Amino acid sequence: MNAARRALSASLRGAQRTSMRSFGAGPPGGYFAEGVQTGRNGYLFGETPPAPGQRRIWEDWEAPWYTAMALATGILTFGLAAKPDTRMTSWAKEEAARRIAAEK
Repeated sequence: MNAARRALSASLRGAQRTSMRSFGAGPPGGYFAEGVQTGRNGYLFGETPPAPGQRRIWEDWEAPWYTAMALATGILTFGLAAKPDTRMTSWAKEEAARRIAAEK
């Protein structure tokens, strides 16, 4: 029984290894391969800078992205700073002070 179990688990491990090798996603040549860019242009993301004196035109997604990030930062900053104190120790201190005052 144990020999059959060992043989089955060994064959399953071998099948897992081959499936991971043959069905793995990624570029041919692995992660550190040369890539598909034909030449180096020295610009970030291959985007050429605008001519001198001209501004870069924003893409459609940039204004909503920056607006959402600014709003999220503001809401988190002010919202977390203004949240009520719900710690157990704060409640216990207030409750102890109230009970001591009631005894006197």
